[in-house]
Amino acid sequence: MAKIISIFFVVLLSFSLVDLSFADRKPVGFYKLSNGEITITVTNWGATVHSVIVPDKQGKLDDIVLGFETVGEYTNDKVYFGATPGRVANRIGGAQFKLNGKTYKTFPNEGKNTLHGGHRGFSDVIWTVLEHVKDGPSPYITLYYRSFDGEQGFPGDLDVFVTYALAGNSLSISMKAKALSKATPVNLAHHGYWNLGGHNSGNILNNTIKIYGSKITPVDDELIPTGKFLSVKGTPFDFLEAKTIGSRIGELPAGYDINYVIDGAEEQFKKVAEVYDGKSGRLMELWADKPGVQFYTGNMLGGEKGKEGAVYGAHAGLCLETQGFPDSVNHDNFPSQIVNPGDEYKHFMLYKFSTVF
Repeated sequence: MAKIISIFFVVLLSFSLVDLSFADRKPVGFYKLSNGEITITVTNWGATVHSVIVPDKQGKLDDIVLGFETVGEYTNDKVYFGATPGRVANRIGGAQFKLNGKTYKTFPNEGKNTLHGGHRGFSDVIWTVLEHVKDGPSPYITLYYRSFDGEQGFPGDLDVFVTYALAGNSLSISMKAKALSKATPVNLAHHGYWNLGGHNSGNILNNTIKIYGSKITPVDDELIPTGKFLSVKGTPFDFLEAKTIGSRIGELPAGYDINYVIDGAEEQFKKVAEVYDGKSGRLMELWADKPGVQFYTGNMLGGEKGKEGAVYGAHAGLCLETQGFPDSVNHDNFPSQIVNPGDEYKHFMLYKFSTVF
């Protein structure tokens, strides 16, 4: 793992030195990475992961993320397949927050609240491809976006970078942002929908999951955190020991859509979750350095037409979105998401794939 992380820091250094003067050149398309063990495809529309192809226990290759067939379909996406939401992922209650004595109003795109940055967040813009090494032992792609002062109501200009890279049996995602002119909240996430049996293999309710979080941030009827913390012990949210996703999902109104407080230090790189599909034998481990993870079971999927003729119904995929806590801008007891001018936001994720017989 140390080798994988060191490769990423080299990539981070390289794109921090890139000349951004050509950043208006933005052809939209799919970009492939392959190292012989994993193959992924990314589009610079929304810095989106289109496919992740890995073997099962018999060596059969499958694409294990939900998505669309064409770039054009992603431009009309309402469910954030594989996207990079921002400037602030997840929800902002009342579509407003106060910072340095000033109230900022963000675009309300989910009732009276802001979801994933507004009606045109980072998942709905064209990113510039800065670097693309498509194959070899350590292929990667770095994408860049300049968010302008006032975009969707957020203050200040912001330079944002996302790097996807492969090393061995791992996919890493590194996110970096620099505030240029004003203090601003930043909370970036990866919104991939995973189905380890294959993107078109049915629902994920028989998948086994373990989440390394002993508390959640409970929410109101609009999925806005109350500001309190709740132990998962004895509740349907308790995945401290591995169990199937469907084991207690019937006790919830629609399914899981909740932020877990990951055990460990706030900015510590730590294991977040493990997901196992018994039929294919695929095991996915997620590591990250943010304090929370949103566990979402695709409750709102309603028959979206996806890749290879697939139709994705409710619970066709699961999301594990490592993040700062939702609505942190309105809760002083939550870890701050404010980035001051000259400071940098960093978020590092590592997905490790293996098979279990």
